[in-house]
Amino acid sequence: MSDTIFMIHGMWGGPWYWGNYRNLFEANGFRTTATTLRYHNINPADTPDPKLGTTSLYDYAADLENEIKALDEKPILMGHSMGGLLAQYLGGRGLAKALVLLTPASPSGILALTPSVVRSFLKVQSTPFFWRRPMRLSFNAAVYSMLHLLPEQEQQAAYDRFIFESGRAAFEIGYWFLPGVKGFTVDETKVTCPVLVVAGAKDRITPASVVKKVADKYSQATYKEFPDHAHWVVGEPGWEDVAGFALDWIKKTLP
Repeated sequence: MSDTIFMIHGMWGGPWYWGNYRNLFEANGFRTTATTLRYHNINPADTPDPKLGTTSLYDYAADLENEIKALDEKPILMGHSMGGLLAQYLGGRGLAKALVLLTPASPSGILALTPSVVRSFLKVQSTPFFWRRPMRLSFNAAVYSMLHLLPEQEQQAAYDRFIFESGRAAFEIGYWFLPGVKGFTVDETKVTCPVLVVAGAKDRITPASVVKKVADKYSQATYKEFPDHAHWVVGEPGWEDVAGFALDWIKKTLP
């Protein structure tokens, strides 16, 4: 099997966190590529480009579309968190053979601001004009929202690799319902490829209740909720169960 899996990371991330998945899928005959979103190719200790703060999800999507069109085949798009939202949009552009959405963020039309999400972003949201600025969660907020199932030493190691993220992108996801805000819309009728949507019952930043609504958008979606997982399904203990389920689903779903 030589299908290409195009992996899209989420907020504060980079291609580094796909290592486990790349090893598994490549060992099973797939080609993989892990992209780097605009302004994310920096050292975590570096000062972010100020233009990152006003970078839209549509900017990210335009870059990704160009990358995908340069491939020699239509890939399977695998996205985690915000990357899962970008994958939905690109699927609606006809750019995917299948979508694998791991604890994905939700598009406009789905209210994402549950109490745990508000707590996750509380310090960010209390920063004046955060929607124009690069932003990053504190260590404690990252642990609460995403990394709480990791062993303590791994929490710090993962957090130390996080970089800044676009305040505008976060605003587009969370506050699409405000007057005058251009959210990030996905037309579900244009997503015609198979879709796998994975949720973690212990996820606090993309809660399973919200992820289920993402799955419900797509008539052809398979929804799978893992009771012992949270948001960091790319690396938390038992990640093999999630990756293995996705691998089996792809093999059963695609010819």
